[in-house]
Amino acid sequence: MEIAVAGPDFAENRKYAQKVYDELAALPTLRDLQFAQSLDYPTIEVNVDREKAGLAGLTPVDVSRALVTATSSSRFTTPNFWADPKTGIGYQVQVEIPRTVVRLPDNVEVVDSASDLELIPLKHGEFSSVLMRDVAQVSRGTMPGQYDRYNMKRQVSLTANIVGADLGRVSRQITGAMKRAGDPPRGSLVEIRGQIPPMRQMQNGLAVGLGLAVVVVFLLLTANFQSLRLALTTVSTVPAVIAGVVLILFLTQTTLNIQSFIGAIMAIGVAMANAILLVTFAEQSRRAGADAPAAAVQGAGSRLRAVLMTSCAMIAGMLPMALAFGEAGQQNAPLGRAVVGGLAAATAATLFVLPSVFALIQRRASTDSPSLDPDDPASVHYAGSLHGPVTGDSGVPA
Repeated sequence: MEIAVAGPDFAENRKYAQKVYDELAALPTLRDLQFAQSLDYPTIEVNVDREKAGLAGLTPVDVSRALVTATSSSRFTTPNFWADPKTGIGYQVQVEIPRTVVRLPDNVEVVDSASDLELIPLKHGEFSSVLMRDVAQVSRGTMPGQYDRYNMKRQVSLTANIVGADLGRVSRQITGAMKRAGDPPRGSLVEIRGQIPPMRQMQNGLAVGLGLAVVVVFLLLTANFQSLRLALTTVSTVPAVIAGVVLILFLTQTTLNIQSFIGAIMAIGVAMANAILLVTFAEQSRRAGADAPAAAVQGAGSRLRAVLMTSCAMIAGMLPMALAFGEAGQQNAPLGRAVVGGLAAATAATLFVLPSVFALIQRRASTDSPSLDPDDPASVHYAGSLHGPVTGDSGVPA
């Protein structure tokens, strides 16, 4: 995971990032928590007194050139090439102060501390020379060793690894830690990056897809049955599927992920197929003259074997996957467990709950078809076209 704080004031962003760091450090599910940037890189600051340098006939450029020559080499300030007269090959010649005292003569000076920088000569006079300490103040300090920008704004990033918990649980813990850290500085933007945003996007997409699937199935059933009541009766098994999936995931300590989402969608599809069969046969019995409770019992009894065969075959096929057999079985186990739990609950709901819902909703329904299709043999319009206009008590065509 990564948390980035971006804004115009780098110092304020760092203070807020430190607050977030302190809150995240208390979470046992995070490891290797650190700042992504080097914020306290050691430095040596040389502050030039322009007035003293001017009195000595020096400019800040002269001071910087002498400093670069002493700490790096003269090739950064005065490039010099020497051509070998025999071969004509050019060689770069540079002057560099050694950085170590190993095997050096006593008469060679070495710069190995900040105080040695103060002795760098800047200008040689006839009787004396001007040193770095005469015109500048040398001190130790720190500064950011790296600046990262996002959309042209400097940012401070925190990174960490996750251990011992699932990504969703850690995501909620991180959100709570950021709330405890307080509001970010004015004009700053705090973003959570890494694997958490894709996980949230995936969960939102699957949740929307699952809801759209139920709505589409409901509309198709309405068009198929030509009745909102029957469509509502059929989709009444969906809550049972979701409850079964949630229950088995809780009992097996399985997370809600893309595999379990796919398993829930599969279980809903099979449950819908069984519910459609039962409602179709129950409605046929009701139209044949039976009352709604008797038609529901007759429909459940006639389709008992088909429902059990379909559900048991699906559950038996998913049991090896649910038990995580084979290599990488834990990756696909949530799918199998979701299907097993969802179908088990859906089968019980289809055989015991769905007939009661059918009897409750269809007990006052008419045996005439509400279809607007004139070719429907059971519709009122079709009957009127065969036997003449339907008239009221006064003989006026209705």
